[in-house]
Amino acid sequence: MKKIAILLIGVVLAFSLTGCFGASKDDTIVIGGKNFTEQDILVYLMQGIIEDRTDLKVVTKPFLGGTNIVAQALEKGDLDLYAEYTGTGLINILGQEGMNDPQAVYDKVKKVYQEEKNLVWLEPFGFNNTYTLTMRADKAEKLGIETYSDLVKKAPGLVLGATQEFLERSDGYKGLQEAYGMKFKDTKGFDPGLTYAAVRDGKVDVNDAFATDGRIPAFNLKVLKDDKNFFPPYYAAPVIRQDTLKKHPEIADALNLLAGRLDDRKMAELNSQVDLQGKDAQKVAQAWLKAEGLID
Repeated sequence: MKKIAILLIGVVLAFSLTGCFGASKDDTIVIGGKNFTEQDILVYLMQGIIEDRTDLKVVTKPFLGGTNIVAQALEKGDLDLYAEYTGTGLINILGQEGMNDPQAVYDKVKKVYQEEKNLVWLEPFGFNNTYTLTMRADKAEKLGIETYSDLVKKAPGLVLGATQEFLERSDGYKGLQEAYGMKFKDTKGFDPGLTYAAVRDGKVDVNDAFATDGRIPAFNLKVLKDDKNFFPPYYAAPVIRQDTLKKHPEIADALNLLAGRLDDRKMAELNSQVDLQGKDAQKVAQAWLKAEGLID
C-alpha cells in the first residue's frame, strides 16, 4: 500500500509540475538577436518595454548569429520575436528585387511575410541602418574617392574588410560587383564590428559599415556615396510570429510605443555607448527607456 501511495503522490506531483511549467511557458516569450551591438540593444529595448507594459516574462537570446540563423529560428518557433531590417527582409530573405522607397519596401515585406510565413512586421523603430562602405578619411582624400563609382577605379589595388555575411549577400559585395563592376584586390572576412578597427589601423582599405555605427565618426572614417542607390532602405522593426501575437496581442501595443522613437543619430549614440564606452547593452537600453519615460 505504501508503494501505491508513493506512486500516486509521484503522479500527482508530476502533473502539478507539468501544469506549472506549462503556465510559465504560456506567459513567457523569447526574443532573439543577431550578432552585433545594435541588435543586442534592440533585444533589451524590446524586453524592457514588454516586461514593463505587460504581465509577460521575456527570455532573451542575443548574439545568436547572422541573419539566416535568426530568421530560421523565428520561423521554426524557437523565437517569438526579433528585430529585422526592411531591406534585409526584402532582398536577403525573400529574394525580391531591391527598391528605394522606404514605405514601399516596408509594405512589401509586411504583406509577403504575413501571407507566406505567418510573421507580422510591427511599426519601425524609426532609424535606417543602411549598409555603406567607409574608408579612412585621409586615405579617401589622398586617392580622390568620394563615391562608389570613384572607388571602382581604385578597388583593384585595395583590400575590402567585411563580415562573411556581407561578402556572400546579394545585397552585399556580390551585388556591388554586379551593379558597379566593383572588384577589390582581395577581401578579408571579420567578425561583425571588427572591420572598423581594421580599416582604422590600415589592415584593410575599405570596410562594410552600418550607417548608425558610432565608430564611423569616432575613427574618422569617411562614408562613401552610393551614387547608384544600390543599397535599399534598412528600417528596423520588430517581426513577431503570428501565433504569438494572436495569443498575446498586448505585445504589439507595448512594442508600438517604440515606433518612430529612434532616429539614426539616437541609435548611433546608443551603439557608441556600448562599442566605445564599454557600457553594458542591457543597461544602455534600460537607461534610454527610462529617460524617454517609457518605463518606470
